[in-house]
Amino acid sequence: MESVSRRKNTEPSLPAAARIAPAQAEAEPMFDLIELLFFAYRDFVGDADRLLESYGFGRAHHRVLHFVSRRPGLTIAELLDILKITKQSLNRVLKELRDKGYVEVRAGVIDRRQRQLYPTKTGINLALSIAKLQTQRFRRVFGHLQKNARPDAIAFLLAMIDPREQEKVATLVASGARLKPLGREL
Repeated sequence: MESVSRRKNTEPSLPAAARIAPAQAEAEPMFDLIELLFFAYRDFVGDADRLLESYGFGRAHHRVLHFVSRRPGLTIAELLDILKITKQSLNRVLKELRDKGYVEVRAGVIDRRQRQLYPTKTGINLALSIAKLQTQRFRRVFGHLQKNARPDAIAFLLAMIDPREQEKVATLVASGARLKPLGREL
């Protein structure tokens, strides 16, 4: 019980200037949330950006590598649907990941015309390095919040997704495979 009360005392709070009166809040844009989401995203992806830069990769490479590593055998069409990008954008990034040995493209098992994506061991290791880096930030944050913060954060983020996509995203996230670096399950 003591740790919960200690956690409450260490929770970040907004400065008085950032708080909006309830009546005013309904009429005003939610600048506090808009800006906090911007800065949280900036710092969250910044951790990955710094690591990716040393490989000559950017955020697009990270997104592709993440989903290919989490779902080996993912088709190009499925990846395009997840990322909501053009085939042209994906091809550029995929070519670089293939050329540098992070991703393999194979003909489909059932339909040879399909292209399925698989991470190499090098790709899995990089994807895991990034995921561990980002997990450190989450662990630090959740360490300062109440015990139910993670489920609340998941519910909040899921609610931020377009309602027509929420069920599909929830299923995708829940079905994510665990990465197995060098044959060991995490």
